[in-house]
Amino acid sequence: MPLAQISILEGRGEEAIEQMAEAVTDAIARTLSAPRERIRVVVTEVPAEHWFVAGKSLTLRVQDRAKQPGD
Repeated sequence: MPLAQISILEGRGEEAIEQMAEAVTDAIARTLSAPRERIRVVVTEVPAEHWFVAGKSLTLRVQDRAKQPGD
């Protein structure tokens, strides 16, 4: 049973997440010749303050960018 685990930032609507899960399911079914009913997709929404890039949360990165002069 294929399992796709996807982490995304919070804030997308349920419809967009459902469309993504459908597309991922289709891709797995097509590429692995797996029956759709055996495919699982788990989507985890992560708040920006818990998503880190280069050791800094996205919340702080956005705040830092806003403070930069000339942007």
